Amino acid sequence: MVFGRKKTINEELSQQAVPPREGAKNRPTPKRRDQEAARKQPLVVTDRKKAKDMDRAKRREAYAKQREAMQTGDEKYLPPRDKGEGKRFIREYIDARWSIGEFMLPVMLVVLALSFIRTPWAMTVVFFMVYGLLALALIDAFVAWRKMKKLLTDKFGAPPAGGMMYAMLRIFQMRRTRMPRPQNARGEFPA
Repeated sequence: MVFGRKKTINEELSQQAVPPREGAKNRPTPKRRDQEAARKQPLVVTDRKKAKDMDRAKRREAYAKQREAMQTGDEKYLPPRDKGEGKRFIREYIDARWSIGEFMLPVMLVVLALSFIRTPWAMTVVFFMVYGLLALALIDAFVAWRKMKKLLTDKFGAPPAGGMMYAMLRIFQMRRTRMPRPQNARGEFPA
């Protein structure tokens, strides 16, 4: 030892390999300043590309959570349009009943096929199918909303804001294409 001091027994023992203990941390506690430095982020990111990538990743993650909530009905991650007990009640009520509006799209495909036949009887059938089905669907939706509105008023005091339009849009969608996905079976009305 030319330029140093002799190692003490404690230093020599600390340099020897100590087998890790079960349940112990087995590493030194990091300094507070090192931990704080590792967590520090600038308020305004100077690297625009990195900031854009981070923002895109956050949006992608939020969208994935929202998409999963639309499949499972998890209230926490649903978009604001679908959140709330009143909106959940509307969804469950509409999903539990059969409505004429949900058969509009398949019938309109038949009407479209019939409209290519240019005979007077086909045009008459098309006319009555289109306007007759539309009138029946609107009457059915109106009656369903009146019943729902009474139930919502009894249960929550008032229907949610935008509840009528929310109900109408859901009534006119086919059951399997509705988002958030139906969580109850037909005939299983909410309590």
